[in-house]
Amino acid sequence: MQLARRGASALAATAAGLLAALAAWAAEPGLELEGKIALGNVSGRIDHLAVDLDHQRLFVAELGNDSVGVVDLTTMTTLRTLTGFREPQGVGYVRATGEIYVANAGDGLVHILRGGDFAPNGRIDLGDDADNVRVEASGNRVFIGYGKGALALIDANSHARVANLALKAHPESFQLETSTSRAFVNVPDAGHVAVMDIGSGRQVATWQVPGQHANFAMAVDTQGGEVFVAFRRPARLAVFASRDGAVVGNLDLCDDSDDVFFDSRRHRLYVSCGAGMVDVFQRSVQGWARASRVQTASGARTSLFVPELDRLFVAVRGGWRESAALWVFRATP
Repeated sequence: MQLARRGASALAATAAGLLAALAAWAAEPGLELEGKIALGNVSGRIDHLAVDLDHQRLFVAELGNDSVGVVDLTTMTTLRTLTGFREPQGVGYVRATGEIYVANAGDGLVHILRGGDFAPNGRIDLGDDADNVRVEASGNRVFIGYGKGALALIDANSHARVANLALKAHPESFQLETSTSRAFVNVPDAGHVAVMDIGSGRQVATWQVPGQHANFAMAVDTQGGEVFVAFRRPARLAVFASRDGAVVGNLDLCDDSDDVFFDSRRHRLYVSCGAGMVDVFQRSVQGWARASRVQTASGARTSLFVPELDRLFVAVRGGWRESAALWVFRATP
C-alpha cells in the first residue's frame, strides 16, 4: 500500500510538472502560424516587403525573379505579379500620393507606380544598387539607400531628388527617428552604424560594437529611446541607447538575420533569419531577453511586421519542398 501511495505521489508530481511546463509554454510570448500565401511561379531570392493599408495590399520584392508580387490581404491570395524590374530590392508605399516605389539593384532605377492600378508614374535614376526604401512619417519625403554610400531624399510630390546624405559605404537597413531629424544607418562595409543629421546632411556620430560585424537589420523604438541592430558575425542583437549610442543590451541571435521589427504594443522584437527561424525578444523590467524561437524555413530571411494587422509576414523562397510563399504569423498573446 505504501509503495502504491509513493507511485501515485510520483505520478501526480510528474503530471503537475508537465502541466506547469505546458502552462509556461502556452504563456510564452511568440508567434502562431496562421496560414501560407502562395506567391505563384516565383524563383530565387525574395527581398523586402511593404504594405498599402488603403487598398489592403502587400508588395513583395522578388529580387531573383525580377518581379514584384501583389498580395490581396482581404483574401490572403496573390493578386498579380508585376514584371519589368531588374533585381528589385526595396519597396515602399507612399500613402500621401498613393504611389509604390520599387528600388532595383540591377540598374539603380527606382520605378514609381500608381497604387490603384500599378501603372508606371515616373522613375528616378540613382545609378547603382538602389536598395532599402523608407517613407517619412509625414509622407512628404522618401529615403532610398543606394550606391557606394548614400541616402537619396526624394520629394514625394515632384519625384525630384532634393538631397543626398553621404556615407562611408553602401547602406543596408536604416531607420528614421520621428522625434528628431536623425537617421540611423547600418553601414556594414564600414563596420559601423552612422547617425545622420538629416537637416544638415552630416554624420554626427558613429556607433560600433568591438568584435561584431555585418550589421544588416535594424529597428528603432523612438518612444523608448532604443535602436536595435542585428549583427551576423557573430550572430548578436545589440541594443543602443539612441541618445548617446551606449550599448545597453547584447543578446545571442539566430544566424543570417535580415529583418527586425519592434512591436510597440507588446514591447517585443521579431528578428527573421535565413537559418530558418524568427527570434522573439521581450522587454521586461530586467531588460531584453529572448522569449521564444519560432521555426520557419531555410533561407527565409526577410519579413514585414504590420502592427495594424497584428501580423508578421515571412517571405519563404521556392525550393524542392514547396513553392514560394508568405508565411503569416499572428502575434501571441
